Amino acid sequence: MKSNQQNSGSFLCSWSGGKDSYFAFYRAVQQGYKPKVLLNTLNEYGDKSRSHGIPRELLEQQAKAVGLPIEFIETTWETYEERYIAKLKELREKYAFTHAVFGDIDIESHRAWEEKVANAANVKAVLPLWQGDRKELVEGMITAGIKTMIVSCRKELADSLLGEVIDGSLIKKFEELGIDACGENGEYHTFVLDGPLNGTTIAVDTGSVKTHNTYAFLDLHRTTFQT
Repeated sequence: MKSNQQNSGSFLCSWSGGKDSYFAFYRAVQQGYKPKVLLNTLNEYGDKSRSHGIPRELLEQQAKAVGLPIEFIETTWETYEERYIAKLKELREKYAFTHAVFGDIDIESHRAWEEKVANAANVKAVLPLWQGDRKELVEGMITAGIKTMIVSCRKELADSLLGEVIDGSLIKKFEELGIDACGENGEYHTFVLDGPLNGTTIAVDTGSVKTHNTYAFLDLHRTTFQT
C-alpha cells in the first residue's frame, strides 16, 4: 500500500512494543485507518511480553504515550492461538474495530496465521509493511523519528547490540555482522522509546543481561524520577 492511500475503518494493533508494530501502526494511521486499541501477548505469568521480554508496565507506558488503551493476553505458546482468537473476538465487541494491524514484512507463514486469526474474529488483517525492502523500512523508521532500542538478541550478539539505539551507524554494523537490517531472522528485538505518534518520550533504566536458551535479554524497568 502507498502511504498516501486513504482507507475507512478502525483497527486493533498487534503490539509487541518493538519497531515493526509501531511502524505498522504509524503507516496504518497514515493510510487513513483509525486506531482503537493495542493488543500484547504476555507470558503465562503476566509480567513480560511473550516474545520480546518487555515488562508489562513499560508496555502500558507506551500505550499511554500514544494515547490508546492496551489489552493483554497471558498465555503459553501451546494455548497462544486459541486465546488470541478469543481475545480478538472479545475486543472487537468492546472497541468495535473492523481491522487488525500486524507488523510482519515478508514471512508467508506469519501472514497466513494473522489472516487466519483475524478471519476467525470477523475482522480483516492489514499488513502495512508487507513486502517492503527490509533495510529501507528501517531507514524509514529512523526518518519518521522512531527511536528504538535493542532489548533482546541472539546471545552471541549481546555484547555488540544490547542497549543500542538503531541509527544509520548501527545499520552499517548490522551489515558488517551479517545481520538482517530488520532482524526478521530472529537476530534481535526492540523496544520503542519515542516516535511521531508519541505525546511523551519513554525513559527506561537498563540492568543486567539474562540469557534463556539461545537468546539474551536486557533487563528493563521504568525510570523513577527524583523530585
